[in-house]
Amino acid sequence: MNKIDEQSKKFNDLLVGKKVAEARYLTKDEADEWGLKKIPLVLFFSDNSLILFLSDNEGNNGGAAHYQKGDEQFTIPTL
Repeated sequence: MNKIDEQSKKFNDLLVGKKVAEARYLTKDEADEWGLKKIPLVLFFSDNSLILFLSDNEGNNGGAAHYQKGDEQFTIPTL
């Protein structure tokens, strides 16, 4: 299995079926705790896990995300 397939399987197994309990931007205090100047959206799941959008693999800052459903698409920006 190549790296892309391995990572795809890992995150498919991790994320499929999770229930989003809350979606919101970090508060200023939370962003400060993470050391982020750009405030990203965070998804909180019902099992107490979360996804925080970061700008790069090192977590140097908050990052944007892309949303698409059919013809509707937009960027979820940092603040």
